[in-house]
Amino acid sequence: MIFPRQISSRRAAEVLQKVFGHITGGFAFRLWDGTPVVLGGVAPVCTAVVHAPETFIRLIRDPTPLTFAEAYAEGAIDLEGALFAPMSMANAVERIRLSFMDRLRLFVSLWRG
Repeated sequence: MIFPRQISSRRAAEVLQKVFGHITGGFAFRLWDGTPVVLGGVAPVCTAVVHAPETFIRLIRDPTPLTFAEAYAEGAIDLEGALFAPMSMANAVERIRLSFMDRLRLFVSLWRG
């Protein structure tokens, strides 16, 4: 699938809720414009700071711990908060399975933004 190069922070927040909203435990994203996206229904113990829309699209295109680790190593995202909290989140991310229809809906949602 071809993904757009840019996305609004509002649309990105909606996509994050759809993809990661079921994960339990407090985790958050802060988008490139400062928009917070809190997941898990409790106060976040860790926040992933996404520095650019392109990074967000890359992470959503392949939401695996490896993609997050590469983005972190490159400085495209930062992690704030408890040092080991992202490890439990990585385990939850590994279990994400999006159906073809879910992927298609997200793809369409990204293009609408």
